[in-house]
Amino acid sequence: MKFIASVFDKLRKSPKRVVFPEGTEPRILRAAARFFKLGLGTPVLLGAHDAIEAAAAREQVNLDHIGIIDPVHAEDLPLFCERLEKLKRYRDVGKATTESIMVKPNYFGAMMVQYGQADAIVTGADEEASSTLRPLLQLISPLPHLKSVSSCMALDLSNKRYGERGVMFFADCAVIPEPTVDQLADIAVETGITCRRLTGMKPRIAMLSFTTHSSGRLPGPAKVAAATALARQRASQRGIEMEIDGEMQADTAILPELGAKKAPQSLVAGRANVLIFPDLASSNIAVKLVQYLAGAETYGQLLLGLARPCADLSRGATEDDILGVAAIVALEAVEARKLIHH
Repeated sequence: MKFIASVFDKLRKSPKRVVFPEGTEPRILRAAARFFKLGLGTPVLLGAHDAIEAAAAREQVNLDHIGIIDPVHAEDLPLFCERLEKLKRYRDVGKATTESIMVKPNYFGAMMVQYGQADAIVTGADEEASSTLRPLLQLISPLPHLKSVSSCMALDLSNKRYGERGVMFFADCAVIPEPTVDQLADIAVETGITCRRLTGMKPRIAMLSFTTHSSGRLPGPAKVAAATALARQRASQRGIEMEIDGEMQADTAILPELGAKKAPQSLVAGRANVLIFPDLASSNIAVKLVQYLAGAETYGQLLLGLARPCADLSRGATEDDILGVAAIVALEAVEARKLIHH
């Protein structure tokens, strides 16, 4: 069974409410309609009613059972403005300014998710990452044990030899340009948690560099090796079962024969299902190449470090990508709720 099909099957048992701030975007409209039709939950589109209805008519999308909220005329707008004014950043900006901010769909959607009026948010299909990330980072509570927010990407490869029957996770492909040792360690642990939460498989995390278990003389590999040690420590302190190894070259991480040769004692080498890249440049380039040259199905970016499930799409995301990401963040909401109840 394909990765995303397994996500659909799990989600149908506990459908969720997902908000899409870009309510007139054609790919969003089509994905939202399919989200409901597949029994995954209730999509909510943000924007002016007439604009959404006109866009849906052009795309021949049936809006039955799809929620539409216009932030400008929403009953909750005054309440959301009050909540915004309580944030230190907005405390002294004045009522007119807070209202002008809250009517923006990304801010309104983030507030919905923060206060439980939606279970997850999917945005970024038609906007710059900076304009989509800012509301999420400002309005949605961070996880208390983390100092920074990052992201990961879920991939389903056509070659099932790699990862866990073709399923892998790459991080951080979108948020932190030059992660510190501390941040790399957090990225590794949080991506491993996401991997297990979505797939049930044990995370085998490779911390990537351009050397494998070197003597540590070069600053780049030494930084990754230090992050590896710190990630192991944090996973152990939190009682999370995952294998973490590095620094390690990419081919050593994924090729069994090379892993056995270059790192024979490693439980990760040749078997990695999570790849942690040393910086944003390498990770973003890698995921785009795998997506377009190798035909991988990619789902993300899934934000790590926030208390609510959020995704920031690539502007190149297809309708299928958007549907898959919406299902993933909705399933994250299901799994997070299970953790709370236990």
